Amino acid sequence: MGRLAGKRAIVTGAGSGIGRACALRFAEEGARVLAVDLAEAGVNETAAQIARAGGQAEAVAADVADDATVAALVQKCVKDWGGLEAIHANAGVSGAPKTILDLELDDWWPVLRVNLIGPFLAIKHAGRAMVAAGGGSIICTASVAGLRSGAGGTPYSASKAGVVSLVQTAAYQLAGTGVRVNAICPGLIETGMTKPIYDGARAAGKEGKIGQLNPLKRGGQPREIAALAVFLASDDASYVNGQAWAVDGGLSASHPYVPGKLA
Repeated sequence: MGRLAGKRAIVTGAGSGIGRACALRFAEEGARVLAVDLAEAGVNETAAQIARAGGQAEAVAADVADDATVAALVQKCVKDWGGLEAIHANAGVSGAPKTILDLELDDWWPVLRVNLIGPFLAIKHAGRAMVAAGGGSIICTASVAGLRSGAGGTPYSASKAGVVSLVQTAAYQLAGTGVRVNAICPGLIETGMTKPIYDGARAAGKEGKIGQLNPLKRGGQPREIAALAVFLASDDASYVNGQAWAVDGGLSASHPYVPGKLA
């Protein structure tokens, strides 16, 4: 039996990248997955891949930063499937590549709305259902950009730092309920969001330099994030709560340094 056998799960941002990898892995481990993404074609393909592999999934095209929509998604899972044991609030956007002196207010709202308000709504509505059921696991995708500077734009980094704080705060506000809330902080992962980085490096013949600043000297793959997500959703993580897990090849383990020289 898989690590998530019998569990019901929601994965947002499941139309591609990390979200798709997590939805596929959740289903592979035995969970029934409600795959959610604003991109209908992408999330339908994710559900189709799960079905072809023998898993159970349903695709929903929805805005995960809308209060009523997220409430309805949780209600749908509970009503149609009889419960909700795990939710992975993974949907995210990168925002405009501008310096802080060039940013406008309009550059902030779309990023905060999806990256921070989305996880808040997942915690709020899934948390209510899980408290009523006696427990569950809530997972939010943050980023190493939310741990230290230098890994993303200003609105993106601030939104991800907010996610880290949100899961820590939520873990304590849900104390004694059996609901666990944790964050995953990916480093450089090959997804649609990072495609320009990878494409640029490959076009310049510098693919070998991708991820050169971390000790593993490479970028990561979505499946490596999914492996941690499965653990956090499973009963194996029953004593893990309020944590922000970096999956970044070791990048965030150090302050800036000169490669080859000891501090």
